[in-house]
Amino acid sequence: MLETTCSKILFALETDKKMTKTPIADQKYAPLEKEIRDSFQTRKRVFIGLITGSSILICCFLVLLWVIPFVGLTTIHPTAPWILGLFTIALVLIIGWAALALVLNILLGRSVLMAKRIRGLTIKLFLPLMTLLGRLIGISKQTVQASFIKVNNELVKGEGHRYPPHKILLLMPHCIQNSRCQYRLTYDIDNCKRCGLCSLAGLLDLRDKYGINLAIATGGTIARRIVVQHRPKLIIAVACERDLASGIQDTYPIPVYGILNSRPFGPCLDTTLSLKQVEWAIGEFST
Repeated sequence: MLETTCSKILFALETDKKMTKTPIADQKYAPLEKEIRDSFQTRKRVFIGLITGSSILICCFLVLLWVIPFVGLTTIHPTAPWILGLFTIALVLIIGWAALALVLNILLGRSVLMAKRIRGLTIKLFLPLMTLLGRLIGISKQTVQASFIKVNNELVKGEGHRYPPHKILLLMPHCIQNSRCQYRLTYDIDNCKRCGLCSLAGLLDLRDKYGINLAIATGGTIARRIVVQHRPKLIIAVACERDLASGIQDTYPIPVYGILNSRPFGPCLDTTLSLKQVEWAIGEFST
């Protein structure tokens, strides 16, 4: 029943989107959009299940905080247990509201119940618990992070904002550069000779075509410094699951649209990306 309802909602939303198609998102991107949508359908089930389980665990813990010391608190003051009870109920309602708002955002594809105001708190609170819960039931941390990234992307898209190109930052990991390249690009990406041995030539072409910013980060500290320097309104970031998940949390409230890289030679070595997916994302968010 839930799957049927969700399918109807998604079908209606897709019908509306077809009426407002952007110039860049024409028919040549239809297969890519279908691939992204199908992948999201799979990932969101993991996210919804884990965030629901995490919220139940938190609420049970808060209830225990009230029940366990109930007898002892009466010695302090007769109303002390009830004051603690009201406080506990308030926290339970806030957490339940946050979880419900996030789940409705995922299902409906748009912000509801003032979820935008508590999105950062919800994500920062639930992601560690989801990771722990996933590990207890046999879901890997990488799978949880990938699910989190997919859902975050849908939440960012659901806000429906568009930004001037110069306010969009393409943030790349240093491992996108060919490991045998002799040029240092972290501080000046225009040192790239566009030899075609890695994806940076195509990324520079996209930068020049759309007028967006492009930078390479060697780690979290450098990435944060780049964000402070450029002060973007939106970040399109490419990285692995771990770095994207932490980056999305670190840069809040700046929205981050995450794209997973490909690692044919293992992590942090000569990674690649889909230039079509990057260009599609630029078209989705730029004015």
